[in-house]
This record gives sequence, C-alpha cells and structure tokens, in this order.
Amino acid sequence: MSRSRPGEIRAMFPPEPPAAGEPLDSILADLDRIVLPGVTHWNHPSFFAYFPSNSSLSSVLADLVSSGLGVQGMSWQTSPAATEIEEVVMDWLRQMLGLPPDFSGVIQDTASTATLIAMLCARERATGFSQNRGGMAGEAGPVAVYASSQAHSSVEKAALLAGFGKDNIRLIDTDDSHALRLDRLEEAIEADRRDGLRAAAVVATIGTTGTMAVDPLLGIAEIARRHSAWLHVDAAMAGSAMILPECRSHWNGIERADSLVVNPHKWLGVGFDLTAYYVREPQHLIRVMSTNPSYLVTAHDAEVKNFRDWGIALGRRFRALKLWFLLREQGVAGLQLRLRRDLENAKWLAGRVDASPGWERVAPVAFQTVCVRHRTADNLAIASSVNAGGRAYITPAVLKGRQMLRLSVGAEATERRHVEALWEDLQAAAANLAVPPKE
Repeated sequence: MSRSRPGEIRAMFPPEPPAAGEPLDSILADLDRIVLPGVTHWNHPSFFAYFPSNSSLSSVLADLVSSGLGVQGMSWQTSPAATEIEEVVMDWLRQMLGLPPDFSGVIQDTASTATLIAMLCARERATGFSQNRGGMAGEAGPVAVYASSQAHSSVEKAALLAGFGKDNIRLIDTDDSHALRLDRLEEAIEADRRDGLRAAAVVATIGTTGTMAVDPLLGIAEIARRHSAWLHVDAAMAGSAMILPECRSHWNGIERADSLVVNPHKWLGVGFDLTAYYVREPQHLIRVMSTNPSYLVTAHDAEVKNFRDWGIALGRRFRALKLWFLLREQGVAGLQLRLRRDLENAKWLAGRVDASPGWERVAPVAFQTVCVRHRTADNLAIASSVNAGGRAYITPAVLKGRQMLRLSVGAEATERRHVEALWEDLQAAAANLAVPPKE
C-alpha cells in the first residue's frame, strides 16, 4: 500500500507546464522518484485487498503493441484485424466458460459500463423502445429493477443512469450465506405489479463484492421469465473461475441469462481494462446502441460486425490483443492451474481461521475470497496494523452491520508462503489488540 499522504505527490510538480521538452531519462527518473512511491502495487504477491487485478507479462506486451499501432477499431473497415480477433477471442472465452453457442461476446472497458448497457437494453425491451418516442418520461407507468442487497454498487448506479429512478430500484434481502432470497424477490415483484409497476430487469450476482456469495441463478431465471424481465448476470470477479469445470455448478441456469459480464482483467490475468460482455440477442443490443451517420457507412457493413454498435463508445482500442496474447501464451491449462492454486490457498487460509480460537469466518468460501473477523479485537485496527507493517495489504468491510476483513487471494505472484505470512501478521495484530475476556 502506498505510504503517500494527500497532496504529497502533487506538491512535487511545478505549477506551470514545462516550457521546453526534457530528455526521456529525466522523465523516467521522476517516474521512480515521484510516481512509484504513490502507487499501490496490485500485482504484489502480498496484495490481498479488493480483488485481483493481474497484468500478465504477455498482456502487458500486447497493450504496448495496441498503443503503438494506435488502432481505432470503431468499425470493421477502420482495422479489420481489431474486429475479427475480437470475434475469435470472445468465442474462445465463451467456450472456456462453458457458455452455450447462442451467446455473442463483445469487449467493453469495465463491468460498470457493461451493466449500464444491460440496464439500457432491459429498459428498451420493457418499454417497447421508448427511446424512439418520448423516452421514460412518456411511459404510462414506471418499470423497476431488482438485485440483491449485496450486489455491486455499479448495479444501482447503472439503473439510475438508465433512468429507472431510485424509487424503482429494489434491493432484495439475502439469506445466511448472503445470497439473494427467492421468496423476497417474488414478493417484491408481485407487490410492485399490484401497484402498477412492471419488472424490467433482475440482476443475479455470481460472486458478490463483499463475500463472493452466489445468488440462486436457476430460481432467479425462472422468476425473471415468469415476469418477462431481463436477466443480467454479474459475474465480474468470479466468472473467471468458470474456466474450471468443477466451478460451473455455481452458475447453473446461465444459459437462460439475457446478458452476462465477466472481467478477465481481474483474476484471469488480462491487464486492465478488458471486460467481456455476452448477450443472447445481439440484434437487440445493436438496435439500442447503434448510430449510423453517413460518414461511418462503408461498403462492407452488411457483411461484418461494427462493434461501435455494441456499446456506448464510438472509439475503441484494440483491447482484444491483450486477451489473444494471454490465451496463446498461457493456454487454458495454464490458466486453470493458477486459478486452482488460488482456490487451494483460500481453502488453506479458511481452514486456519476455522481452527483458531477467537477467529470466525462470516461467509462461505465459494471462490478465492475469505471473509473473517476476530471476536474480541477491533477488526478495523487489525487491518490498519497489518497494512502499517508493510508486508501485506488487506481491506476491511462492513457486512450486515458487522466489521470484517476481506482477504482476497489471487495475485499472479501469490504463493502459499505469502498466504502463510499474512496469517501470521493477522494473528500477531489480533493478539496485540484483543480484549481479554472478563473473569
């Protein structure tokens, strides 16, 4: 974790822009002197905070190639390779994840953008393409969005930006495993229906941000179908685990989703940013997102995909190169080996927590995140102590009103010895901070 204080880095720069150019050596020296001390090292083997954000070397090299070529991939004609390699790698990834062939994939920048696109598509399907009329303001009645109370904040933000309105967003209660309760979802939709609201979208999360909880996808899919609601699946973090056949039971029913988001730029190892967005009806996506001014029309439009019509941005980087380099350099087997290593390390850590007096897990370990708390010590102080020690970086969080520690295992360089060292640091911090029991 960076030790920089607020304003410290900014103060090291002159207030005016440089009047004349400088040698590159001077700039690189300041990169070491000024920039790197202000960087938190997400690729460090003892980074256990937030989520893995790996940048495999092959992906870094691909990013250099993409930047150097300066490709603008808004349409097939502007760089045919950018479109067709994206088609290839998104279908490779589809197969790796065990998705059916009727899913079509496109690269977005982040899961937040992909979720916004899903909400826009849901809105337009529910309103019969109100954007071609008076928009949401011209609709006879409101439409609503439903998601777990443990869903990522980007879901609520996307629904707001898509114009649903805060009053029409329903965050559904969860069970003891912190997964969405089907009975509460059904009750909420039925109550809204009686009040004149229609269900436009339901979001199922496979791997929630707080605890990596898994919503009951098959049951959610049935409820969404019954109420003609768009089903969007947020598997941004945990989706990478689905390249392991033994993990796919976590998303039974995925074939019934209307859209799905997975972030290869997290656990899989693609350098940030690269989000995989899959839809079952690409023509609906294109109808919602397309723009076709005369200066973008080409002779090949009827034969090819123009990915500018598959998302919000017109301009598109050649992001597919990063995934292409990684998949070829690692292979499916290499990626599976690394993810299985991380899952085993998480299980080892969970076992140590379960066997240690004073400690408790607050959630099942479905993937690589272990959520724990100490019963008598200040857990926020434990996190501060570990982070101040400099050997590891962890993040605290609040789960249903209780402070906890999220231990996210998954940096590319993380080995068992780093997890063991983290457990030592946690125990030492707790021992120093724990309140002795009253006699």
